[in-house]
Amino acid sequence: MTKAQPASAATMKKPRRLKKILTWGAAAMVMILLGGSLYVYNWLKAPLPRTQGTISLQGLDGEVTVRRDRHGVPHIKAESEQDLYVAQGYITAQDRLFQMELSRRVASGRLSEMAGPATLDRDRFFRTLGLRRAAKDSWQSYSLEARGVMEAYTRGVNAYIRSARQAGTLPVEFTLMGFEPERWTPVDSLTIGKYMAYDLGGRWKGQAFRHQLLQSFPEEQARELFPADPADGSDRIEFNRKHSLDLKALLAEAPVPHSFNGSNNWVLAGDKTETGFPLLANDPHLSIAAPAIWYQSVLQAPGLRVSGVTFAGVPGIVVGHNEQIAWGVTNVGPDVQDLYLEKRNPDNPDQFRFEDRWEEAHVRKETIPVKDGKPVTLTVRTTRHGPIVSEFALPEDQQDGETALSMRWTALEPSTELEAILRFNRAQNWEDFKEALSYFHTPAQNFVFASRDGTIAYRANGRIPIRKKGDALLPAPGWKQAYEWNEYIPWEELPTIVNPEEGVIATANNRVVGDDYPYHLTHTWADPYRIERIKAVLSEERPFTADMARLQTDTKNLRAAWMVPAIVDQLQKGYWSPVEQEALDQLAEWNFHDDAELAAPLVYHLMVHEMNQILYEPIDETVLDWFEHMEQTTDRLLRDALAGEPGVWVEQAGGVDTWLERAFRRAVKRAVDRQGDQPSRWQWGAFHQVHFSHPLSNIKPLDRLFNREPLPVGGSKMTVLAADWDKESGQVDHGASWRTVVDLSDLSQARHIVAPGQSGQVMSRWYSDQARAWAAGEMHLTRLNIKDDEPVKTLTLVPSHP
Repeated sequence: MTKAQPASAATMKKPRRLKKILTWGAAAMVMILLGGSLYVYNWLKAPLPRTQGTISLQGLDGEVTVRRDRHGVPHIKAESEQDLYVAQGYITAQDRLFQMELSRRVASGRLSEMAGPATLDRDRFFRTLGLRRAAKDSWQSYSLEARGVMEAYTRGVNAYIRSARQAGTLPVEFTLMGFEPERWTPVDSLTIGKYMAYDLGGRWKGQAFRHQLLQSFPEEQARELFPADPADGSDRIEFNRKHSLDLKALLAEAPVPHSFNGSNNWVLAGDKTETGFPLLANDPHLSIAAPAIWYQSVLQAPGLRVSGVTFAGVPGIVVGHNEQIAWGVTNVGPDVQDLYLEKRNPDNPDQFRFEDRWEEAHVRKETIPVKDGKPVTLTVRTTRHGPIVSEFALPEDQQDGETALSMRWTALEPSTELEAILRFNRAQNWEDFKEALSYFHTPAQNFVFASRDGTIAYRANGRIPIRKKGDALLPAPGWKQAYEWNEYIPWEELPTIVNPEEGVIATANNRVVGDDYPYHLTHTWADPYRIERIKAVLSEERPFTADMARLQTDTKNLRAAWMVPAIVDQLQKGYWSPVEQEALDQLAEWNFHDDAELAAPLVYHLMVHEMNQILYEPIDETVLDWFEHMEQTTDRLLRDALAGEPGVWVEQAGGVDTWLERAFRRAVKRAVDRQGDQPSRWQWGAFHQVHFSHPLSNIKPLDRLFNREPLPVGGSKMTVLAADWDKESGQVDHGASWRTVVDLSDLSQARHIVAPGQSGQVMSRWYSDQARAWAAGEMHLTRLNIKDDEPVKTLTLVPSHP
């Protein structure tokens, strides 16, 4: 054996040097990473607003105190209303400036300036529709007092923009997108209001759907999917079959309002409650995202003390309570949008026929700036009915078709909703509130009301047209006088209820009038299951308390209660694999509650989705997005088929047995693919989850910055706990954007939840602090006056004179 030689000193030093180098290199890398992380952390935290101390603010006449409670809700107290709204604008911008900027750009058709060509079609559509033009036209209809409020609010917003620019502390989204906000204007606030009217008033899509059905299928098959027969009978159907437009192509890029925009609200008289005073509850159903659509505030000035929520960018309190009254809203959803087929002059693309003459359209050129691209010119033609909406996505040289589609819509006319809101805030009784409603035009809303004097009331309020002929089921001939709007339903004759004998008023976007009501509202009301469940609970013979959150988060699915026994009875005839049989057993044993921890809701909802997919498979996907009463239609077709009278669509799907069998097998396969082959371990909430997605979260990896962890939730679009979901991912994207319960025995406080939180600033403690509480069905108290022992942040705003 060779004897080992001792290592030389030089040889021994090399590993030591290498180790030393690696150690120093690792330490340097750690320092670099820590330094980089610290820089990013500080960069993200820099935009957080000041919530304590004193800030000098131009536009104020006196001192304003802003106290934020533990949930970040600002309690703004001023010595004048002008100072109050300056401060409201400033504080709202502190928390929600990027959201405000995005909202006004979406509604104004100006997204492409910041986002590039990807949003160009959306911009072209909203430029064509003209929400901003309608907002400008509305400005002169407001009182001097209301205009003063908007101007004060605007001064506050611009004061924050100016200070954040100077300090380099604009929200991080502006840096990431590479642009800065422009000055705010009162028209921006009004434009956001017009956009909410669009989001809640998408009746055009149902008319487009039925028109396209008549082009694509035999009349009998198409009419089977109509909610009713047209009031003018076969004439309107024959007209639409003869005068066709390929709306599938022309409107494919039109932004379609979510079919589930709605709400729950109810009010109980004092003799139904434990305290002897009314109770009011409201939970508007809109997009679920970060930040929330609603912004909660408490406003106080001489003669005014009001609490509730508003839209970021809109002054005042849209829904809430003051010291004497409370009010809540749901969407009525009447037919206030009509599509007209217009006949164009072949010799002049700017003229359209009306009776025996050619009328000049109003023609306007719009220039749309595009980030990293050339500006785009858009020609907008407006007929006597409204803008031509079928050509917004076409090149200029193709906007000359013989037939075009225009839209008439109440919200494109001047309206004064903010005037009404400011009057709500000061109303002291039902007469005050009802008078304020005369200024609220669009979108039509179901208002419920309660006051300290014991009054409870309801009103379906808004401008709703009376048509000379027809009922808005299908596009009308734009060249015939007979199809014009005659007038609006007289304000005095809008549906109204005051102090009903039963002591309960509730709405859930359901049918609110009987067959004896003399005016047409719509044929496409929401499914009846939410309102049936609400009324069933509120009819119980017991004194009700302010703990109405239990009903707001109720998961009983009355649609499943009738559908599942019938489906199980049909499926019991089949032969199933062990997994399929166990899944069927889960359905058979279900209590019909869409609870997050149960397996049966997963099987049921996936199956219903597959039933729709199979039944309506022949319909193009774009057109299917316009099907505004799909669930009710499926219910009707299934009931008829189970009664032995299958229609064309069920027969085309292979008959009721084949249809249900295929849907069930596909649903079970989807569940197995996602959650394994043991149905007893499946959970609805493992699929049905809320993400509170930020607008920039589609840009990876920004989702890791802006989105919080998904949370399992129960409910569905058929339950009082409203939680609609993306049918592929399971992500909950619509539901109760805000919940409140108001006990009229003590209007110094009310229960609220705004999810995921008050702030739109990603590093704020209030960015997502209410998310888990929302998912759990919890609420917090907001007081009109914060108690001295509550933890608060106090900011004082003082006048600054240049």
